[in-house]
Amino acid sequence: MSKIQPLPENLQKVAIEELGEVPSRLYDDLQALELWIQQQPHLRARTDHQLLVQFLRGCKFSLQRAKEKLESYYSLKSKYPELQNPTDVDAPQLRNLFQMGCIVPLPRPLNDCGTRIMLYRYNYPVDKFSIQDVILLDVLLHDILLIDDPYACIYGVIYLVDLSSFSAGHILQFSPSVLKKSLTYMENSLPLRVKAMGLINMPTFAEQFCNLFISFLSKKLRERVFFCSKKLEHLSDKIPLKYLPVDYGGENGRLEEICSDYTKIWNKYRLYFEENLQYGVDEHLRPAKSINDGMYGMGGTFRKIDVD
Repeated sequence: MSKIQPLPENLQKVAIEELGEVPSRLYDDLQALELWIQQQPHLRARTDHQLLVQFLRGCKFSLQRAKEKLESYYSLKSKYPELQNPTDVDAPQLRNLFQMGCIVPLPRPLNDCGTRIMLYRYNYPVDKFSIQDVILLDVLLHDILLIDDPYACIYGVIYLVDLSSFSAGHILQFSPSVLKKSLTYMENSLPLRVKAMGLINMPTFAEQFCNLFISFLSKKLRERVFFCSKKLEHLSDKIPLKYLPVDYGGENGRLEEICSDYTKIWNKYRLYFEENLQYGVDEHLRPAKSINDGMYGMGGTFRKIDVD
């Protein structure tokens, strides 16, 4: 039996109809992906089925694409550990940022059984925190989604970015290099479907920066970006108001309480993140033949399906 948590019936239906999952073949697909990992001399990757199944689901069961994302996922964690490989859930910077509500997974998914909503707020003092701290927190939360959140794993995520506290000081913390590394991780490594990205309460001075940010996105993601004025009721065609936190006039929890409750979840995975130290990629051991068009290892034979 596959060592994965069973999905509720409604989510399993979506996994079959939209992601191409075939329950009777799932164990064989997991075994094939696990075997491929074991055959890669340079790759030290987890073989937990709960994680591997999300790479399959996130790639709509194209095993070739799942390989590529796994390669990218671990390669970037090894190359940029300060940005993309959280190992200590007790790190004060991460704890403090989270308690401030800088990045918050909202408890009720869209329509109560759909996409997970992630709220971002640039409300941190720039003299105490860096954008690298924020990105590392973001990666930590996404790593938890991959193994603990069936709604994010099956339906995907909506990013809602509140720029009301965004300042020139925050802009100065960004660089094209940081932007590229962060977005490469999001687009090339994470096996989660990004359904939309909303920018709200954007100050006029930040428009040029936001245009730069959007220019780094793939065409597919650029088409999913939307803007909203300070009148949040205009969000209703994307996110009904009741799915926003009480702090924003909604019914989806109070931010302070959400953050307090959610820390219990990442405490549960303290050892999981400590173990991240032993996983990654040793580029010196990477077989030359596994490199294809600048991407990560491409060896192995897997079945494919058509994907959109």
